Amino acid sequence: MRIRFSLLFLSAALTLSAQQFSSEVFHEGFLVTTDKDTIKGDLKYDLDANLLSVIYRGKTMSFSSHKVFYFEIFDKILNNYRQFYSIPYTVNIDYKIPVFFELVYEGKLSLMAREHLVSQVVNSSSAYWGGGSRTQTIIKYSYYFMDDKGKITFFTGKKRDLLDFMVKKQSHVKKFIKDNRLDTDEMADLIRITAFYNSI
Repeated sequence: MRIRFSLLFLSAALTLSAQQFSSEVFHEGFLVTTDKDTIKGDLKYDLDANLLSVIYRGKTMSFSSHKVFYFEIFDKILNNYRQFYSIPYTVNIDYKIPVFFELVYEGKLSLMAREHLVSQVVNSSSAYWGGGSRTQTIIKYSYYFMDDKGKITFFTGKKRDLLDFMVKKQSHVKKFIKDNRLDTDEMADLIRITAFYNSI
């Protein structure tokens, strides 16, 4: 069993300030191109655009997900290693394009994620903020499961859909979720559920 996100990563992800997001800065790492070349340097990713920028020998280069097989960074914001793969994914009924996915948990059934920065309005009664409402930027995650045949399925975050997806071991998974009071739309809990599913 291999879990990609440490507890440190998870706690840090919940306490990120609005000014510091991993996708906005460069991190030490490397990429492997579809031509099997390895390039080490400082990397900055844009998952929405499926683009990777690399500072290599003083020059900045850009790679689309069509040209990248894999990249890894040491995220200096989250203080954790992160791994990403470019995998063909159906964006229309019969049209696939390479898309960057982060590997969160690796196993017979793997859990992957894509992050998005979104703005939301929050109400505050804090004296610091002066009361009223304010807009803040937060990270939202979309989750995907990949089976051992390479099929990728988007996960809605709903318990019912998760149980349908894990139908062969549904009763065991349902009991595990209930006994441990897990939420199927929380990353840490999804990792635990996926690990449990793979273990039975």
